[in-house]
Formats: sequence, structure tokens, C-alpha cells
Amino acid sequence: MNSAVRHITFSILLIALSSLTAMGQDFLPELVKRIKPSSVAIETYDSRGNSLSRGSGFFIASDRIITNRHVIEKSSRVEVHLVDGKKLAVKGVLAIDGEGDLALLQVDLPAALVTVPLPISRAVPQEGESVVVVGNPYGLEGSVANGIVSAVREISGYGKIIQITAPISPGSSGSPVVNMFGQVVGVATLQAAEGQSLNFAVPAERILQLKISELQTVSSLSAVTQKNKRSAAEKLYSQGVAMLSRDDFARALPYFEKATETDPGYAEAWYQAGFSYGILGRHAEALKASKQAAKLRPDWAETYVNIGASSYALGQFGPAAEAYRQAIRLEDSKADTQYGLGLSLEKLNRTDEEILAYKRALALNPGHANALEKMGMAYLKLRRYSDSLAAFEQLKIYKPEAKTYNYIGESLFELGKIEESSEAFTTAVNYNPDLEKARYNLGRSYVKLGNTAMAQVQYEILKNARSDWADRLLVLINP
Repeated sequence: MNSAVRHITFSILLIALSSLTAMGQDFLPELVKRIKPSSVAIETYDSRGNSLSRGSGFFIASDRIITNRHVIEKSSRVEVHLVDGKKLAVKGVLAIDGEGDLALLQVDLPAALVTVPLPISRAVPQEGESVVVVGNPYGLEGSVANGIVSAVREISGYGKIIQITAPISPGSSGSPVVNMFGQVVGVATLQAAEGQSLNFAVPAERILQLKISELQTVSSLSAVTQKNKRSAAEKLYSQGVAMLSRDDFARALPYFEKATETDPGYAEAWYQAGFSYGILGRHAEALKASKQAAKLRPDWAETYVNIGASSYALGQFGPAAEAYRQAIRLEDSKADTQYGLGLSLEKLNRTDEEILAYKRALALNPGHANALEKMGMAYLKLRRYSDSLAAFEQLKIYKPEAKTYNYIGESLFELGKIEESSEAFTTAVNYNPDLEKARYNLGRSYVKLGNTAMAQVQYEILKNARSDWADRLLVLINP
């Protein structure tokens, strides 16, 4: 391509990029214009008519609005402000999701007034996806913030949570998080936790999972909430989840501990306390909390996974295996649970059962590299070298690294395929020259091939590294 052609091509590319940028700039205002009428400001009042707090919400049906539960709690009356200045009275609350911090409100809608509900997306947004938040920060009604989805995290025992870069300030709680198709993908939630503003949203799918009950007035709900230990515990739980969204287990744990103290019958709080204890290495406390969760919710598979993990960490391999088996009886679709069972059975020297657990894990997730590796090692232990070789060859697809090639070499060596094993050990050493076992294995393959000089080279390297494998190789070179 000559310089003139390159110049023309580059110019065309610049024009195309400029056009795309302009289209994007034009599209965002149109999107905002479309979704803004569906967003509302929410103001709450006490029994004397004094203003308590402000928040945000949005229509999901002609007379139904979603907001955060914490926006309306402790209030006696709630008022909805539309973007055109009209005000609507909230008749009551139809549903609550305490852990997701959601409330479904029914408004008193005049017959002549037409509202525009926002469509709800069941799909969780992808990281990097652009989103728009229409809220009411600091009383500035109808404010728009845009950003991206910075992370979508799976929180064990809770579900997914969405982190966004669009700021969520006081007054924006309950705002719709909308994708570029105008669909709600999340509900913005602000939980003040130790002075932090946390920009995250609960997935919109939780809206579709709300269980509608009889209409309850806001004042009666507030009265019940203030007397209800579970409501107070759920608020603490929600703040703990906010910390988990940032993998900050140390700061999450006190919220879960306080939640269990507030409501000792709150299984989900015990679960998260146990999970956090486990991550922090406090396994005895993790086991105690997880057992309490299982006692309260004996049909919850994930509680038994926690019990299994804590028992394993404490060296209680029999109880660990039984806990994993119970989790599998309740839910047999998780590869990691089968893998955990396999690890426990390994410690109990029940190798055939261990292999079966890894096979079941791989049936659920063929790319489970850890299960492949442990299954290959179990086959090596049983001297089933053809099977171990097959497992490690499969592992090579997912983990093409020194250890994998060393395992392949060991399987080939035991099958009498010495030249092929030597090639595998050489590959392993090339990947990681410091993997001493691979270097020892390479030396012994040279001994088996009658190449004492090359075996001596590997010995010298191991000797200089002061490796324990050096003397073992020397014995083979000079029997």
C-alpha cells in the first residue's frame, strides 16, 4: 500500500470514527429524554408532616413504583414527584425485598394521568457496558449521571451485585440503572457504611422476583419495621453485602455479626458471617456460624458447602465429606461442590470415590482445571498411567504450564515411553527452570536413555540450587 492510499484510508477511518462519536453523543440525550418521565423523586414525611428524607424511584407499571426500602422506612407518609412537577400520594406498599433493599409502592393515580413504565431486563449487564442513572441527588430532581458497569460480582449466598461508575449520591437511592436500550438492568442503592458512598446496584431481576402481598400503608409498615428485629437485621445485612461487593470481608463481618445479634433466627446473616469468617481464616468461628445457618435453613445447599470448607480447613475430613455430600443431595448442579468432596475424599485415602467426584465435577464443567489436575494425580496414585496421561493431556488445554508437562512426563515415563517423557520434562523445564522436580525427572529420563552426561548436567544444576532432588538424581546416575 503506497503512502497516498494509506493517507486516504486513514482519513476515511477518522471520518467514520467521528460519525460514530457524533451518533453516540446524539443518542444519549434521546435516551435520557425517553426514560426521564418514568423516573420520580420520592419525599417522605413523619406523622407531624415534617420532611424526613428524599430518594428516587421509577414506574414499572402504570401505578406501581420501585424504590429502595430504606428510602421509605420510618415514614408515615410518602409523596411522589413527577418530572413535570405533579405530585402523587403513595397508597401503600405491595412488596418488600429486605436483603435487596427494594420496595414496591402503589400510587394514587388520577384517571387522566398517563405514566410510562420502564421495561425490566432479566439479563445481568456485562462489565464495561454503558449505563445511565436518572435520580434526584441532594434534591436536584431529574439529574442524569452516566457511566459504565465496572464489575458484576457473584456474592455467595446472596447472588449478583452490580458496581457502576455513575455516582449515587444521597437522594439517588432507588434510581433506575438503565442500559442503552432503555431497559432497567439494576436499582441504584446507597448504603452509608463507615463514611463510604458505594456506587452499586441490585440486579433488576430481583424486581421480577418480588412477592406481591396485600397493600399495607406506609405508616403501618414503618410501625411494624421499627418493632421487627428482622427488618433491623436486614438493614445491617445489606450494609455487609455492600462491603462484600468490594471483597472487603474484614469490614463486612461486623455487619453480619450485628445482624445475627439483632435477629438470631436470621439464617442468611449467619451464612454470610460464616463465609466471611472462613475467608478471613477464622475457621472454627466459620464452622459454628455455618452450622447455625444450616440449623435454621436445613434445605439450603450452600450452608453445607460452607460447613464442608470449614471442616476441611480444620482437618475434619470425614465431616467435610459428609457436608459436601449433603450439599450435593440438596443441589447437584455445582461442579465446585463435587470438587470439594473429591478433596475431602483424597485426605481420607478413598481414591476411587475421589476420582468419581472429580468425574462428576467435570461432567458439570468440562473446563474445571483443578478437578482435571487432581483426577490425574489420583490416577497416578493408583498407577493407572494411561488414565492419568489422558487427564493431563486434557489439562494442557487449560493450564499449559510447567507442572502440567511434568505430570505428562511422569505418566509417559511410567508407561515406558521414555523419549516422549524426556520431551515433556524438557518442555516443563523450559516453562519454569526453577521447577526442581521436573529437572530431576528430566535427569532420570536421561539416565534411562543411557545419556549419563546430560543427566550429570541436570544434577549439577540441582546441586548448585542446593535442591534436595540433587542427591536423589545422583543415586540414579551412580547406583
